[in-house]
Amino acid sequence: MQTYPTISVIIPAYDEARRLEATLRATVVYFRTRQRAVEVIVVDDGSRDGTGALVQRLSADFTEIRLIRLPVNRGKGHAVRTGIANASGAHILFMDADGAFPIAEIERLETALGAGADAAIGSRFLPSEHGMIGVRWYRRLIGRVFHQLVELLAVRGYHDTQCGFKLFNAAVAHDLFSCTQINGFSFDVELLLLARYRRYRISEVPVSWAHKPGSRVNLPLDSWRMLRELLVIRARLVRGDYAASHLAPPAPTIPAQTVPLPRSPVTT
Repeated sequence: MQTYPTISVIIPAYDEARRLEATLRATVVYFRTRQRAVEVIVVDDGSRDGTGALVQRLSADFTEIRLIRLPVNRGKGHAVRTGIANASGAHILFMDADGAFPIAEIERLETALGAGADAAIGSRFLPSEHGMIGVRWYRRLIGRVFHQLVELLAVRGYHDTQCGFKLFNAAVAHDLFSCTQINGFSFDVELLLLARYRRYRISEVPVSWAHKPGSRVNLPLDSWRMLRELLVIRARLVRGDYAASHLAPPAPTIPAQTVPLPRSPVTT
C-alpha cells in the first residue's frame, strides 16, 4: 500500500560522507519501526567528498530517502530552505547530518506541537536528561558569546537559536522559509525573528545532544561569518524590513538540474 508522508525530515549536508550514513539509517529505521510514513530529504550542498553518491546508494535500499544536489556550496540556510521548498509532509523537521541529536528526541518536539505550538525548537541549554555530552569548552564559550550577541542585536527570549533540530507545522515552515534571506549559519536567528513578527507560537524544548567528531565548521572563519550575518539581520531589523507586511520572498532557491531523484509516494 502506498501512502504519502506525514512528516518530512530535511538534512542539509556538506562533505558529510563519513557521518551521514548512520544518521540516515537510524532515521529511517525509527519511523519504520513506528509505522510512520516519512520522506527524508538530503540536500547535498555542493559536497566534494561523495556525499551525493552515498545518498543515491542508500536511496536504492530506503525508498524514503530523496536527494537534492546543489551544484555549488551556498550555505546551511540555503540548503534547509531548498529542502523545505520540496517537502510534502504535514510536519517538517530539519536536523543536522551528524546525528548529534537522536531522532527519538522528535517525540519531545511533537508533544509541543500537539499542545498547540506552531513550531518546536530544540535547546541544548535547557535542562534535559542527558544534556550536552562531550562538548569542548571553547565551543560552549563561542556558543554562549554568540547567544549574547543574538540577544543584544536581534531576537530575545530563546536559550539556543542555533540548535539544529527544529520541527514545524508545514504551513508555518513554508511561510517562514519563503521569506528568509540569510544563507549561512545565522539563518536560524532570522527565522525566529520572522516567527515573532508573524506571531507564531514557538515552543523551546530541551533535547539531548552529543558532540560528534568530524565537524566541517571552521570556528574562526564561520564565527566571523555568523557575526557578519547577524549584523545584516540587525540592519534589516532597524530598517523595519521584517515588520513589513509586503516582505518579498527571495529569489528561487532550487537551481535547475539539482533534483536527480523524482518525488514518489513513500512505502511503509
